[in-house]
Amino acid sequence: MLKRLLLALALLLPAAVSAEPWMGDDGLHKTTWMRDTFKDLNEDLAEATDLGLRLMVMVEQRGCIYCTKMHEEVFTDFEIENYIIDNFFVVQLNMFGDVDVTDFDGETLSEREMIMKWGVMFTPTILFFPEEVTESKPAPQVAVGLIPGALGKGMTLNMLTWVNEKIYENGENFQKYHARMLEEGRGGN
Repeated sequence: MLKRLLLALALLLPAAVSAEPWMGDDGLHKTTWMRDTFKDLNEDLAEATDLGLRLMVMVEQRGCIYCTKMHEEVFTDFEIENYIIDNFFVVQLNMFGDVDVTDFDGETLSEREMIMKWGVMFTPTILFFPEEVTESKPAPQVAVGLIPGALGKGMTLNMLTWVNEKIYENGENFQKYHARMLEEGRGGN
């Protein structure tokens, strides 16, 4: 009886373990939940919204130790990974890449030129967007949230929740929301 129970648990275990990231040809970590798009942010936003997801753009670079930390320690957390899968449409940009990106303002530049235009200096940087962008502005000006660097698990989950549940619309900035979550015993690292 015990052997059958252990076998049944062993068969269920792989379903509860997060997928490991792998290294792409560009030297960036890849996951099953990243989307391969034409990197036109207006199109990506429309597709994300049509799917009932929020657009999340991750800027990374080859050899980034903090990107590795996020992919190996944070995004592989079962709760975080599933929250991303269920709620976000994720597009990855290479800080030094050559792929064309079309910004919300209609300008098309290579990834590295777009990253420079946006003033992004650190990786990973994650930008989160509203469901609709009505003004023709560069991405950082329409983003509802931005993570400039690596965060721990609790803070990452709180940021994902803050964006997805639109808590920013109630006037509670992320720092106050995160502090409240810590007081309530949620979001510790």
